[in-house]
Order: sequence, then structure tokens, then C-alpha cells
Amino acid sequence: MKKFLKEFKEFALKGNVMDLAIGVIIGAAFGSIVTAFTEDFINPIIACIGGGEIGGMIRIGDTNNYINWGHFVTAVINFLIMAFCIFLMMKAVNKLMAIGRKKEEEAPAEPSAEEKLLTEIRDLLKDQQK
Repeated sequence: MKKFLKEFKEFALKGNVMDLAIGVIIGAAFGSIVTAFTEDFINPIIACIGGGEIGGMIRIGDTNNYINWGHFVTAVINFLIMAFCIFLMMKAVNKLMAIGRKKEEEAPAEPSAEEKLLTEIRDLLKDQQK
């Protein structure tokens, strides 16, 4: 049982799992912001331009069942806004990573102590052969 708990602790505290958890929490909060933005800003603007509300429903027959098409349209708008924001964030991250890679490529790596020693040995052997 101790081994199992130890393995679980190692898994749960790995950087990737913690990063994922943080991403999910931030994503949920961001989703709330986008929903509020859509419902409080986008929908009223569309209503002013089009003269109608997005919060519409269609009644089905003589029953109390409705097709809530306004809610669906709002969800689609939310998705598009979030997808666009994620696209912009990924472009920025990729650009930053590319800048970091360029700097790594530009700066020559310092040879290790082992490489320096081998270079010295090679040079000494060349001098002895002359």
C-alpha cells in the first residue's frame, strides 16, 4: 500500500499534471469571462443591429417542449471567441519558443570538461607525432 501511495504521489506532483490542473482551473474561469462577455456585450449588440434577441425559443406543437435556439447560438459564439483566444495565445507561445530556440542556436555551447580534456590529449598526440 505504501508503494502504491508513493507512486501516486510521484504521479500527482509531476510538473505536467500540476500544469494541466492549473490550465483546467484557468480555462474554467476564462470560460466564465467569455460567457459573460457574450451574454452582456455581444448579444445586446446583435439585438440592436438585427432588431431581435438571441435568447429565442421555438415551441414544439401543443406541448411544453421548446427548442432553445438562442442558447445554442450563444454557446456557438462563446466557442468561437474561446477558440480564437486560444489560437492567439498559441501563436504567441510558439513565437516566444521560436525566439528562445534562435538564441540557443546562436550561442555556441561551451564544451564540457571531458571534451576539453580530449581536445588537449589530441593536441598533445599531434605534437608528439611531429
